[in-house]
Amino acid sequence: MVDLLALAGSSLLTLSSAVEPLRAANRQSGRMVFDWRFVSVNGDGPVTSSGIAWPVSGRHDPASRCDVLAVVAGFGAAQMTDRRLVGHVYRAARNATIVMGIESGPWLLARAGLLDEHRAATHWEDFEDFAAAFPNVDLRPDRYVVDGRFITTSGASPTFDMMVDLVRQVLGHPAALDVASSFVHDDLRAAGDPQVNVTLGDANHDPRLVRSIRIMETHIDTPVSIAAIARRVSMSARGLEQLFSRQLGQTPGAYFLSLRLAAARRLVNDTRLSMTDIASRTGFSSESSFSRAFSRQFGLPPRASRKQPSTAQKVAGVSRP
Repeated sequence: MVDLLALAGSSLLTLSSAVEPLRAANRQSGRMVFDWRFVSVNGDGPVTSSGIAWPVSGRHDPASRCDVLAVVAGFGAAQMTDRRLVGHVYRAARNATIVMGIESGPWLLARAGLLDEHRAATHWEDFEDFAAAFPNVDLRPDRYVVDGRFITTSGASPTFDMMVDLVRQVLGHPAALDVASSFVHDDLRAAGDPQVNVTLGDANHDPRLVRSIRIMETHIDTPVSIAAIARRVSMSARGLEQLFSRQLGQTPGAYFLSLRLAAARRLVNDTRLSMTDIASRTGFSSESSFSRAFSRQFGLPPRASRKQPSTAQKVAGVSRP
């Protein structure tokens, strides 16, 4: 039995990704191999990030035994600090053979102390805050992480891949391929693959371009010079400029700035951090320089942007940490 403990703010796509591979496996095999149920702490359907209440079978009993406990969370997980909820997760985990933290579910597992001295993954938007909150967790930038009886995923697509891999472990590789094929999902990714910047799309980009962007993504708070990036990918600065212009239609400096400002906009709209903190976290020397760059990029200053509620806040009253 797979018990999926669904929490408010979860994504519809993530919730579906956690069970659809199991349903397809049952259909492909012609028998009930996997059984699951969605439950909540209070028995009510949690409101998802899109404002739709997700149906559940009822109230979750943390004393009930299960093969797999999957804690599914999304926006607002970092603010879920209620001791009763954390204690519920801790007790439930003791009665499960395998414990999963799905998308932002690792926040609850870590807060219960279950991930101390374990490797784990979480959504890339939460990486810095999660690492600061739980220094005893060996956080990895992977799509999903399996460490003993704990499995953590970073989002909907990695959850789907992880569940397909669970099918492989139970029914074998051909069955897992059949499940993936039934969803026309032809790009199964491994657990240790990095969380991908989707702005690269599906094109066959030059590996040096990909490495350059990875360097930028890991230096949002402390920007490195384009010349330094070029040296690390064994190119001249001029050659890197030409590569970016040819494949992305913009200079590496402009691309790097757009990454930093995109990160800043998420922090402006989805957190309560001060503008000074956001400026620091995204590599700006002052709040004023940050505000000018933000206004040029998005057409309004960051304080005005914050006054406009994000979609998740409008429909669910929650925000990603």
